[in-house]
Amino acid sequence: MTVKNLKPTTSGRRGTVLVDKSLLWKGKPVKSLVVKYNSTGGRNNQGRITSRHMGGGAKRKYRIIDFKRNKFDIEGEVIRKEYDPNRSAFICLVKYSDGEYRYIIAPQKLSIGNKVVSGETVNISIGNCLPLKNIPVGISIHNIELKPKAGGQLTRSAGTSAQIISKDEVFVQIKQSSGEIRLINKNCFATIGVVSNSDNKNIKLGKAGRKRYLGFRPKVRGVVMNPVDHPHGGGEGRTSGGRHPVTPWGKSTKGKKTRNNKKTNVYILKRRKK
Repeated sequence: MTVKNLKPTTSGRRGTVLVDKSLLWKGKPVKSLVVKYNSTGGRNNQGRITSRHMGGGAKRKYRIIDFKRNKFDIEGEVIRKEYDPNRSAFICLVKYSDGEYRYIIAPQKLSIGNKVVSGETVNISIGNCLPLKNIPVGISIHNIELKPKAGGQLTRSAGTSAQIISKDEVFVQIKQSSGEIRLINKNCFATIGVVSNSDNKNIKLGKAGRKRYLGFRPKVRGVVMNPVDHPHGGGEGRTSGGRHPVTPWGKSTKGKKTRNNKKTNVYILKRRKK
């Protein structure tokens, strides 16, 4: 996919950079693979806002994605590529030889008509899914499981990939695109290839309205509020807050640790780049 620059016919279009989706499917998704998706607007079950700056946006339907890839040794054909409003990557519709349809995350260079298959000893080709123990070192992978048979959880965003850098008796060392190096069980499955839509990082929305379509409401800085609204508020003229940055409720936001160590931290050999 490539990016497209819009003609500056209005100030909102000037500087706008979007991903060209002309090669994607223009129809509706498969009805049996779609479920209802309700937006919360950042509110909990009492109707109170617990996550700010959320709300509005275009209505969405959730596409059921096959993260587990558990149709083993059954070949599937890529029917089409589609846009998914719920994720940054594109998705593929796969028709398996037994007649079942499933959506998968679309890797780069996987074309319509290509075959994909999952299994213990399938070929190392783009879109195929197999255990980490059977994937050679240095191959780009995505949709990686953290626990065997749990479904892919790592490396699912647009343009991301990971590499196997070494193997052990039980664990495999994975280097992610963030720079993090992590130990993962060798029986976990992963998919070969780099996730599609790598140009997603180059998008410039161009206007506030397009951000609203995505479900984001405006953010207001604390220093322009009144003292009753934020600890940084008030003062004569423009001030920079006069204290270390804090949340509206007074908790530090200056990199202070707020969570306890997780048990899974023992599997992280090197932290991601800041």
